[in-house]
Amino acid sequence: MSIFKRLYQYRELLKTSIKKDIGGKYKNSFLGVIWSFINPLLQITVYAIVFPLIMRNNIENYTVFMVCGLIPWTFFSSVVNRTSFVMVENGNIIKKVYFPREILPISLVTSEAITFIISTIIIIGFVLAFGVGITWLIVFYPLLLLAEYVLLIGISLIVSSVTVYFRDLQHFIGVFLQLLFYGTPIVYSLDFIPEHLRWIFKLNPMTYIIQGFRDIFYYHQVPQVKEILMVIVVGIILTIVGYGIFNKLQKRFAEEL
Repeated sequence: MSIFKRLYQYRELLKTSIKKDIGGKYKNSFLGVIWSFINPLLQITVYAIVFPLIMRNNIENYTVFMVCGLIPWTFFSSVVNRTSFVMVENGNIIKKVYFPREILPISLVTSEAITFIISTIIIIGFVLAFGVGITWLIVFYPLLLLAEYVLLIGISLIVSSVTVYFRDLQHFIGVFLQLLFYGTPIVYSLDFIPEHLRWIFKLNPMTYIIQGFRDIFYYHQVPQVKEILMVIVVGIILTIVGYGIFNKLQKRFAEEL
């Protein structure tokens, strides 16, 4: 419970850190927050043109199908990539001022979650433009957001603390995310994978999250709530373990930075 007490005591710093991260991302940029839409839209354009030609799939409304996977993935990959640099980038502050160090990764995940919520407008725009429509199933959106958020909190605590000691991990993460992109059903359906190999893909929590977003926005069916709750449990366990690792390693952050 100590982590919650500290976060509450430093809640103003947490709010400031979140606002700073959101504002600083597009600081001195003419288009500002509009880049939150431009970047994923450019990716969507490339994937929507290239992958149907390569895979020759018969997925109806493939662009909508792909968007429902790409936007949640962008949230995930952006957090994992950025959190590997968060401690190093704030090294001067860590060495000069005391504050709960966990505020840095938590504020980063939270600011990216806000960006993701804004980017969800892209999904809604595509499902409306292509005539897929929106149903009452959108009420499951907060549950899916919570699952991905909790999962990323755990990952960010581990990655942000370990990279202080092992800087090579920053480069490994970039390669790992590229491999994981193709190991996650983003641009293809899990049905394309031979049944005897699907268990490997189901070990990836993002498989369930992306499938959940497709269920509510694309397939218009109730998501597998049991599987989403399982991801939340995994995220909670990962957060507990991650905080234990973070708490142990943060003692020498100032020295290593």
